[in-house]
Amino acid sequence: MKKLLLALFVSIVALGASAQNVQLHYDFGETRKLITTTVEMFRPDKYGSTFFFIDMDYGSDVRDVNTGASLAYWEIARAFKWTENQKFMPRVEFNAGVFKLDGAGNPFIPIENCWLAGVERTWASADFSKILTLQANYKNIKDKEDASFQLTAVWVVQMLQNKLTFTGFADFWKEEMFWGTDYRFLTEPQLWYNFCPNFSFGTEIELSNNFATDGFQVNPTLAAKWTF
Repeated sequence: MKKLLLALFVSIVALGASAQNVQLHYDFGETRKLITTTVEMFRPDKYGSTFFFIDMDYGSDVRDVNTGASLAYWEIARAFKWTENQKFMPRVEFNAGVFKLDGAGNPFIPIENCWLAGVERTWASADFSKILTLQANYKNIKDKEDASFQLTAVWVVQMLQNKLTFTGFADFWKEEMFWGTDYRFLTEPQLWYNFCPNFSFGTEIELSNNFATDGFQVNPTLAAKWTF
């Protein structure tokens, strides 16, 4: 689960506020059947904004890891601005993580460090109920890709007087994989029913092509979220 509320947080920038949330997902994917927690934070200031999230997987999946956390991954990004009505915001981002192949005592395997730098542009309706952010980034993947790229779209649509929220992101990037496919795609649309400003229940559907394995995959979840 990544950048799950980034577009929604853009509307919070306009209100001069900050937001944090914790999510709990049960993954029904054919090779998953595990629990994932996500912690997100967004904090704007007069010079831009900072966003980060941390994902952790727990339980048994295709790697047969059932003795604790089997994956940890995080991203942190900073966007910069100098004027209130600045259309294009320069940005930098760092990604890293680690995962365990199986539960037989094998070591944790690092997820390659990635550094990104680029620009982003956001469009929003007058009431901030519809928001779209597009990003274009140079991407460096340690010991793998010195000059790659990543294109990202993040969106949010508020419906039924903010009772229903449709949000998500889509990433397309170049990264050489051992199966020979260079281009990878990942999107994670979410649909939340907001019982109150703090508690939501919903679903996420991870759609990917050449992401974790060769070919197309669909991995749905059921999820709960608490917003502070």
